Amino acid sequence: MMAVAPEPIVSPPVPASNVAPRPAPGLRGLIASAEGRLLAIGLGLAGLMSFTLGLAAIVWPDTALVLAAMTGLNLLIGRAAGMAYGYASGLGHVPVIALNVFVETVQVLVVYSLFVLSWRHWVHVPRLQPLLDRMHASAQARREGVQRFGVVGLFAFVFMPLWMTGPVVGAIIGFLIGLRLRTTLTAVLTATYVAIGSYAALMDPMRDWAIDHRRFALLGLAVALGMLWWALRPLLRRPR
Repeated sequence: MMAVAPEPIVSPPVPASNVAPRPAPGLRGLIASAEGRLLAIGLGLAGLMSFTLGLAAIVWPDTALVLAAMTGLNLLIGRAAGMAYGYASGLGHVPVIALNVFVETVQVLVVYSLFVLSWRHWVHVPRLQPLLDRMHASAQARREGVQRFGVVGLFAFVFMPLWMTGPVVGAIIGFLIGLRLRTTLTAVLTATYVAIGSYAALMDPMRDWAIDHRRFALLGLAVALGMLWWALRPLLRRPR
């Protein structure tokens, strides 16, 4: 009886984004790349925002302080904390929605571009490398679930208000599963803007109460943020 040779194991195709990196280009080559241009746009918008907040601090110091605090909360904790603080401080829909849209757009453009350029070994920022490594690990852990549903899965991943499911991690997942840059940014930013609009609609009943009881609202928000920090402290102290 003749032995049947086993069928060869065919490995899945490797996405183009995971191919071995090319040699680092010069400054012109970096700017010529899509991620380099996105990084330049993101940094320019971040500089414009910093300049605008600095100018507003001279003319409207109280409002500028609220906007700066809302920006910091969005970056450190997430859009829910930033938007809740803005409403609790008496701001309306337009400034709260506009600022959070701007902040998360800049965040995606800058961090996503830095991640891709660092992946290709074109750019190396030692101080940001631990942050990029953590985001890469989080994206890698959630990659299979998103890849199963493609663009729809990426949209749902960014839209859901869960820990480490923000637009930056979603954009990195899009890169890891081999989606085109335009497809990734369209899905991620659209889901982000829809999520911000949904948050605004859900927080609308709370806005009027927060304006009438501003001191209590701010105190309650501070207590909630303190409790959140206390709950996450073991994770923050965990060795990398």
